[in-house]
Amino acid sequence: MAAVRRSGGDEIVSDDAFAGAPITTEVVIIGAGPCGLFQVFELGLLGIKAHLIDSLPTPGGQCTELYPDKPIYDIPALPVCGAQELVDRLLEQIKPFGAVHHLGEEVVALKRDATGRRFHLETSRGTRFDAGAVVIAGGVGSFQPRRLVVEGAEAVEGRSLHYRVRKADDFKGQRLVILGGGDSALDWTLALADQATHVTLVHRRAEFKAAPASVARMHALVASGQIDFLQGLVQRVDATPGGLSAIEIQSPDKALHRLPCDHVLAFYGLHPKLGPIAEWGLALEKKALTVDTEKFATSEPGIFAVGDINTYPGKKKLILSGFHEAALAAFGVQAWLYPDKRQFLQYTTTSPVMQKRLGVSG
Repeated sequence: MAAVRRSGGDEIVSDDAFAGAPITTEVVIIGAGPCGLFQVFELGLLGIKAHLIDSLPTPGGQCTELYPDKPIYDIPALPVCGAQELVDRLLEQIKPFGAVHHLGEEVVALKRDATGRRFHLETSRGTRFDAGAVVIAGGVGSFQPRRLVVEGAEAVEGRSLHYRVRKADDFKGQRLVILGGGDSALDWTLALADQATHVTLVHRRAEFKAAPASVARMHALVASGQIDFLQGLVQRVDATPGGLSAIEIQSPDKALHRLPCDHVLAFYGLHPKLGPIAEWGLALEKKALTVDTEKFATSEPGIFAVGDINTYPGKKKLILSGFHEAALAAFGVQAWLYPDKRQFLQYTTTSPVMQKRLGVSG
């Protein structure tokens, strides 16, 4: 078995860690956003262990991927906290329960076993699970970048055409063309202006959706000659065996501009993709899973759904609502796994059992 890196009380498992036999667990949670993370907590209070699977390389879902620095104001007892801060707090909160994270993997197969009481799951990287229950907390699906679809683009994706920046140092001393007019495009234009040999920002309009302060700073850099801005649309990418040599832009006056560059960063946003979930035979309404509001079970017994992936009368897509759903889903999971066990509502302030699970008992 490959090495396992521990992070606090959690385990982050490498892709081939369980090649071979399936992992047997009480629960698999699909989605490691805030609702999936809080689901670990609510299950942990009931003494139920879980494995988390997420297609993104880090926990946090939309919060980490789309707006890690943006403030959130509607989390109880926290007047304001950053999105990434919320994720970090949730990760700290679930440490006592030893959840195992399988990141950068997408669940591609889910089926009930011959007994009808357990589930077999498989991920895009071949990790297999034998689970007693499944909780889908996948937000509105896995997020995929909006791709640049022009001649030559596909040949250089992942080499010279990038949809996200993993390490800013990779672009030091490079000639960059950055595409887009939102916060990501402007933020990286400003961040890389001092590191790259040259930066050209390209956007199809003269107006931007980014923060006004960022737009003002960008215009100041253009005015000083530190970076360039070109209004227009990408027509083609000149691919070479080693990457790319240039990108061709058509401006509003139909003129063509060839911009020599080493890398293109395309920030056209992300779009949700329901993916394999749509093929699992679960009842759907407008691309969301229908659930009851007693235990947030889907149309398939033993499979539950919390957060933005579900729908029911009066549904509100709020993190706060997802936390409430996770609490009730945990009791639903417990009843499914252990139908003969009596359920008791215990409080963390007074229950020795829960305090022991949390690691706070004397």
